[in-house]
Amino acid sequence: MAVYNTASDSANTAVRAFLTKVGEYYLGHSFNTASGKGKVIWEAIRDTYFKSCCAYCGLKTERLQVEHVLMFNRTEFGLHHPGNTVPCCKLCNKRARKSDKSFCSWEEHLFSVCSYRKEEQLYETRKEAIKGNFKRFSYPKLNENEKHAIRVIAASLYENIKTESEKSLSMYKQLDEAFVKSS
Repeated sequence: MAVYNTASDSANTAVRAFLTKVGEYYLGHSFNTASGKGKVIWEAIRDTYFKSCCAYCGLKTERLQVEHVLMFNRTEFGLHHPGNTVPCCKLCNKRARKSDKSFCSWEEHLFSVCSYRKEEQLYETRKEAIKGNFKRFSYPKLNENEKHAIRVIAASLYENIKTESEKSLSMYKQLDEAFVKSS
């Protein structure tokens, strides 16, 4: 639960909602991991294909989270799609940042986790399991034009939501001054 909400939080939520819809467009149906068909698919990914283990560290736990392999944000624009989701423990669900402030790729993250756990010999096996999930669920291979279109729309959506938040605050201040404080 957030302790402080900003215009950027609502803008990021809007981008994730857009990426969810694009993922569902390619999938052909809803992918709600909390109910219905989406939940059944997610449970199969978690329990059958990954055997209730974290895709990165291999830890078996009942508290696995949905991890978007290609990050579900406006810079990496990973889609909410079964092929892009794997089970992940809470510790592994935090990616390191590079010196340029960008996040490391999922392969770099996996290598880092395997190295930290002194399990470098498991890197290729885990990498292939994650890649297999992309293939198993036919995660769309977006061409450069499709990626660019998503990038442009996501950036526009992000900026518009932030701007609308500021405009709403300005409108509230004007209304407050005109009607509340003048009474």
